[in-house]
Amino acid sequence: MQAPKEIVFVTGNANKLKEVKMILAPSESDPTPSFTIINEALDLDELQDVNLEAIALAKCKQAVAHLGEGHPVFVEDTALRFDEFNGLPGAYIKWFLKSMGLEKIVQMLQPFENKGAEAVTTIVYCDSKGQYHTFQGITRGIIVDSRGPTTFGWDSIFQPLESDEKTYAEMEKKDKNLISQRGRAFAQLKDFLYHHSA
Repeated sequence: MQAPKEIVFVTGNANKLKEVKMILAPSESDPTPSFTIINEALDLDELQDVNLEAIALAKCKQAVAHLGEGHPVFVEDTALRFDEFNGLPGAYIKWFLKSMGLEKIVQMLQPFENKGAEAVTTIVYCDSKGQYHTFQGITRGIIVDSRGPTTFGWDSIFQPLESDEKTYAEMEKKDKNLISQRGRAFAQLKDFLYHHSA
């Protein structure tokens, strides 16, 4: 029997790796996967752009350059877009978090009635043949005062429309994965990995 091939997920975030492994694990209807997920914490430059696909593709191309061709690899990039700000902070949300913190991000929307937002995860996967595939998941919601644990990015200030008024941080992981933008994007990747040769 052929040993499962390794697919590299470029992340240094242990929480993210755990969540992704959970989403990509086989369910009852899936065959045993022919791959295992490993991670590499590569330091990749981030393209300064509002086009989420372009940012993720640039990161994936850098990862391929680091790892060498023939190694299947994927990167994911997650953005938080505020309706009131025409999509900003978008991909820059992690820098806003780092420099301002959750409370000040919420305060940015205080003068405005529209608290609508969308969370977007874009995945770019490069297969062993060097072909790039893009998957994207989107979840609509609103920005609220921080509720729940603050251990996972901006989860405590984003309340999805489909969550019975819970923030991501207040939800059980398995429930969150069903409706989250990351869960949706990785469900597409999972379908691709299980049903196409990689």
